[in-house]
Order: sequence, then structure tokens, then C-alpha cells
Amino acid sequence: MAVLTGSRAWQALKEHYAAMREVHMRDLFAADPERFEGFSLHFGELLFDYSKNRISAETLDLLCRLARQEGLEDKIDRLFAGERVNVTEERPALHMALRNRSGRPMTVEGRDVMPQVNGVLARMREFVAAVHSGAWRGFSGEPVRDVVNIGIGGSDLGPQMVCAALRPYGRPGLRVHFVSNVDASQLLETLRDLDPATTLFLVASKTFSTQETLANARSARDWLLRAAGDPAHVARHFVAMSSHAQRVREFGIDPANMFEFWDWVGGRFSLWSAIGLSIALAVGMERFEELLAGAHAVDEHFRSAPLEANIPVIMGLLGIWYIDFFGAESHAILPYDQYLHRLPAFLQQGEMESNGKSVTLDGRAVDYATAPVVWGEPGTNGQHAFYQLLHQGTRLVPADFFAAAQSHHPLGEHHTLLLANCLAQSAALMAGRTPEQARRQLQAAGLPPETIDRLLPHRVFAGNRPSNTFLYPKLTPRALGALVALYEHKVFVQGAVWGINSFDQWGVELGKQLADSIRPALRDDARDQKFDSSTAGLLRFCRQYRIPS
Repeated sequence: MAVLTGSRAWQALKEHYAAMREVHMRDLFAADPERFEGFSLHFGELLFDYSKNRISAETLDLLCRLARQEGLEDKIDRLFAGERVNVTEERPALHMALRNRSGRPMTVEGRDVMPQVNGVLARMREFVAAVHSGAWRGFSGEPVRDVVNIGIGGSDLGPQMVCAALRPYGRPGLRVHFVSNVDASQLLETLRDLDPATTLFLVASKTFSTQETLANARSARDWLLRAAGDPAHVARHFVAMSSHAQRVREFGIDPANMFEFWDWVGGRFSLWSAIGLSIALAVGMERFEELLAGAHAVDEHFRSAPLEANIPVIMGLLGIWYIDFFGAESHAILPYDQYLHRLPAFLQQGEMESNGKSVTLDGRAVDYATAPVVWGEPGTNGQHAFYQLLHQGTRLVPADFFAAAQSHHPLGEHHTLLLANCLAQSAALMAGRTPEQARRQLQAAGLPPETIDRLLPHRVFAGNRPSNTFLYPKLTPRALGALVALYEHKVFVQGAVWGINSFDQWGVELGKQLADSIRPALRDDARDQKFDSSTAGLLRFCRQYRIPS
């Protein structure tokens, strides 16, 4: 038994789970008419309702005891102090400095990084102003009309999600596109209707060596030069977000047009950095800084609020409760907002790449579950796809709902219908429908007794399916920044309790290394002997039908 699962706090939770596992939320609400007030928190204009969870006040107390036992408060202090919490890469994880609006110093290795951070923000502000004003012009003298962000992982998912979410604030006459997949189809379909003379490329790669990103960037450069001719024009159509000036220069980008970020910024936490240049171009620097401000407010809350009233802490501990005690294997992200359609994919990376680990910080194998599979779709589409499983399936799937009280596009009863569905689904997951309720409903429909008996099992919903709900007046840059930061810190809380490193991703590297060895074998059958029989067979098929390039 591992140290964590053998600990006093864990064992107390295990005993408490035995007492709670058959308790139904219907009964918890019936016993406490004020349950919502006791299990919800306000943060600015954001409401976090966690009353529809299979918990009591004792549950929360025991979870907080577990967090304190594992030194969560000290680990939060170390995170914000810029200590090397990413122990396998010997780096801090100080992405909070990128959105620090307090004026306080934030240090890495004893050095205040805020002058660097603010310097990059100032350069971004100047660049965005030049593009928006038309002062930045391409090889033909025309202003920029299309921006193509070329990146992958955190250099794509975060900016793409934010640009989609903040589309109502978009700059008229400027379109922002995203290319991440090395499949040429995405790049070519994106470029199909663009004009090289008015297209600006943002190449996002910290080391400027990411294979997929550079393959797309080189093909984009070739596309540009077929129209522009002179390689000198690359400097007016490509900028880089990187930390490797030499590689940027070799590509043909003027290092003066390189926006720096640092090794203490992890990719999936990088949208607040120069990686967010696409966001700033899409919505303007003022809106981008509102996004930063929303996240900074959450940082202040996370580092100062007591655990029992700390939203990211409660989010993280609830996840541990379901994953490790109820055996939940997945978590659904359900935004009732079409502008948040990329949020599930973004949060998927944030949790699964961060906490998809099976060894502790000291290299010991865990004997408990860590990150869940994170997935989801916007409502109401998801209701007609996978909600059947959420309501009546055999798996327990905790869910998070998101909705704005106000729509960016008031149109008839659309938003009323959207909100009604959001609130109804969380209520239905919690309460379900008892056999008595189902029978009364069928009787009211005038069905004969034998038909009622036949249909009854299919009309019963067990309920007791947990969910959280986040409500806010309107989806603004500040509200979005707060939501993202809440989930970032939730991930840290879980990693801290599980004793794993939430900031490395060595699992990503193995596939890349194998791809390097397989790539030559797609052309040379003499290399097949290096591989297992399945991989060798797949290679033979690919060589048989592949058109040489």
C-alpha cells in the first residue's frame, strides 16, 4: 500500500465513502432546504454551485484534511514562489507571472521576471497596434487581413479556444485561423481562400524544433514565396513566438519579430504569454489584458482563500473523491454556449497531459487512479448524443455545466430555452425519476396497467449523478480568464494530493521518438527488421500504396 492510500486521512475518507455511497442526493436536498447556500460560492460575478454532489459537510472536511496532510497549502506557496515544482525538468511553473497585474515581483531563481513579462506585453501591444492600424504591411503594400497561427498542443488549443470563445469581441476585417495537424489537408484547406499578400503567419514553438509545427511553417513559407518571390518578404509575413533566436533567424524570420517566452512556461499554460498573440490580434490588446486580469483575480483567490472556501481546491478535491473512491473514470465538460465549443478539448489537454501519470514524484508506482478521461460537447447538441449514457448508463460520470445568464445574441426565446435545458439537465442528473414518479406519469398518459408494467423499467432514472455548475452574467474576456485559471489550479491541487508532477509530459516524447525511426522505413524495406511484426506489416502496406514524395 502506498504512503497516500495508507495514510490516516485517506483511510478516514474510505470509511466515510462506505457510509455515503448509498446516500441519494434527493435525500440530502430534502433534509437541508438550505443546501445550495451551504455548497455554493461566489467569486466576483461568477457562481460556483457544487451542491449537486454526493457529499456532506463531513465529506468536505475530510477532503480538506487529506489536502492538508499532503501539504497542499505549502505546495501552493512553493508554486507561487517560483520553486522548481517541475522536478523532472528542474523548472518552476510560474505561468501566473504572465498575468500578474498586482505590480508585485515574481521571482525565478531569485530574479524578478516581471520586467521581462511586461516587456513582451509592451512589444505585443505595439505589434497589435501596427497590424490593426494597417501600418504593418505585406510584400505588396497591403495590410493584413488574415492571421494563421501555426502551432500544436498548448500553442494551438488554448489560443484557438479563447479566440472562438471571444468571437463577439473580434476585430472587424481581420480573420484568425489555426493550423496544428501535420496532415497537409488542414494547412491546404486553410490557405485555399487566403491571399498571400495579406496573410500573416504566427509560428508558435518554444524551441523552434517541433516537427509538426515546422513542417507546416515551411510549407506555408513555400506557399508565400510562390507569390512573393523574394525570400526577404518572409520577414513581413512571419513572426515567431519562441525562445530560440538562432533557429528563428535560420527560418527567415527577423529576430526583431520574435516574441519570447520562457522555459518556466509550460505549453498547456502558455496562452497568457506571447503564445496569446493570436488572441490579442483577434480581439485587441485591451481585451487580452482583461483576460489576464480575470485569471490573476483567481490566482489571488487560490493563494489566499482557506481550503474550505477555495474554488479550485474544492474542484480538485471533488475530482479525487469521485475518481479514487467512487471509481469514476471520466469527467464531462458541458458548456451551454456555442462559443465555448473548444473548451472540452482545451481542458482535456490541461487535465490528461498534466495528471495522466502513474508514478509519484519520487518514482514510485501509484496504487490509486489519477487523471480521468476528460471529454464533452456543447449543450444542447450533447443532449442528443451522449446524455443517455449520463442518465441511464452503467458508468458514473461527474459533469461540469457552464452557462451565461445573458447571450451575446438575444434572439427570441433561444437563450431562455438554452438556460432551461442547462438547469434541467443538472437537476435531472441529480434527482432522476423514481418508479413511483414514472408510474404516475404513465398513468396520467392513460396507458393500461400491463403497458405501464412493461414500460416502467425503461422510464426510471436512478439519478444521484454528480455535477457542478458555473454561471456568470456574460461570457466576457475577464470571465473566461477566471474560468481557465480555476481549472489550471484544480489540476495543480489534484497533482499535489496525488504526489505526481503535473508539469511534465514524458509520455508525449515516446511516440515522437518512435516516429523518427519509422519515418525512414516508409521508404526503405530493409529497416522492417527493427520493428515488431505488426508495425512491419503496416509499413509494407503503406509502402505498397503510398505515392512517393
